[in-house]
Amino acid sequence: MKGSIHSIETFGTVDGPGIRYVVFTQGCLLRCQFCHNPDTWIIGQGKEMTVHEIVQDLQSYLPYLQASNGGITVSGGEPLLQIEFLTALFKECKKLGIHTAIDSSGGCYSTEPRFQARLNELLPYTDLILLDLKHIDDEAHRRLTGKTNQHILQFARLLSERKVPVWIRHVLVPGVTDGRDDLERLASFIETLHNLEKIEVLPYHQLGVYKWEALGLKYPLEHVQPPTQESVALAMAILNRSRSL
Repeated sequence: MKGSIHSIETFGTVDGPGIRYVVFTQGCLLRCQFCHNPDTWIIGQGKEMTVHEIVQDLQSYLPYLQASNGGITVSGGEPLLQIEFLTALFKECKKLGIHTAIDSSGGCYSTEPRFQARLNELLPYTDLILLDLKHIDDEAHRRLTGKTNQHILQFARLLSERKVPVWIRHVLVPGVTDGRDDLERLASFIETLHNLEKIEVLPYHQLGVYKWEALGLKYPLEHVQPPTQESVALAMAILNRSRSL
């Protein structure tokens, strides 16, 4: 089984618990205005790698992963676009006792029976999903990512029903995703989920702007500055309100 891979980070510390072997898959359906990996968007442009090649490389780092209670995280791009490859990879990882995580926007989630069957096969081998909720308002989500958020929220509900452990992630972009009313609405939605292990507010940054320029793309948020520590703390307090009760 082969996958289309953009890159691999062998010592990740921000994409799940412990030290992570992070596989960035190629291809994404969203076009987030703050994306720091726009070079992962186009489907099929990555390097082809087999499950065996990745697992063999990963095993070189097992002592570090195990000592830190880490594991493998598959990010992107959008890993669920390659769900059959992802399932095959995770099956091999679980044979080695490796903790598995997916960093997903949920952007390709579908209720179509074929996708559901594949998802049903994947989830038993998945220990954690890092779910990126970009914006709670559908119209604002369309402006920000080019797509609706309805199926993404549906995916979040499904994971809650299935009791799949989830970390919710929200990128805080000043003037875009930091509105008080929007954060309150997002918090209300989060309160309906019963499988959350953690909520993360990720401060917006411009570290990926050079990639947009290299691709000949105009960066749409060039005048937006990172949020203040105070605004990040406020967003954290709002989104975590139910967990502090």
